[in-house]
Amino acid sequence: MRTFGILGYPLTHSFSQGYFQEKFRKEGITDAGFKLFSVPDIADFAEVLRTETTLEGFCITIPHKKTILSFLQDSSEGVQAMGACNCVRVKDGKLTGYNTDVIGFEESFAPILQPHHTKALILGTGGAAAAVEYILGKRGIDYRFVSRTAGEGRFTYEQLTPEVMAAHPVIINCTPLGTYPKVEEYPPIPYELVTSAHYLYDLVYNPPLTQFLERGQAQGATIKNGHDMLLIQAEENWKIWNR
Repeated sequence: MRTFGILGYPLTHSFSQGYFQEKFRKEGITDAGFKLFSVPDIADFAEVLRTETTLEGFCITIPHKKTILSFLQDSSEGVQAMGACNCVRVKDGKLTGYNTDVIGFEESFAPILQPHHTKALILGTGGAAAAVEYILGKRGIDYRFVSRTAGEGRFTYEQLTPEVMAAHPVIINCTPLGTYPKVEEYPPIPYELVTSAHYLYDLVYNPPLTQFLERGQAQGATIKNGHDMLLIQAEENWKIWNR
């Protein structure tokens, strides 16, 4: 039996497990299984690798997209550039890291871009934000991070003035705020300053309409959630695991 899985914490509701179990069923794949590796401390993942002797690949979610790097023997140029990994191929005991978030994000994000979408705010600074930063840089879209804490080259939420909001018509939520079951949460941006010129993209996919997106939609903004991104990167993961 070939084993695949997802590494993260917590993993109470996993899109990936349901997706791959259904994929195996539909495609008649009977020699593969998908497991949840709910690991609070990345150091404990060593035990998973020791015991899961048939593991051929796994994806990574919050909070281990950066901490997994210490386990890799090799990685793609993208992973090296971003310092974040969401897909690992295991072959002959060697762990090779990839980042398929970049493909999923770009292919789902880019079709809705308009000519005036030249500047963006990235909410959050974790592993997912690294993939978003990579794609914005690739497409020549100027960006600034937004965080609860001050830092060089980034805004705090309190610094999102009318001028800042008007100058950055693209806003991308890379935080877990609003994810089920805490659906009442949302990033504390000044939604009253969002307009029909804005494009709000949420990497959260459950629920489909987060408070972040709903509040933006109420202001006339274009909105999109992270569901398509997940579908695209999941298929890319499968291609990598079967090379």
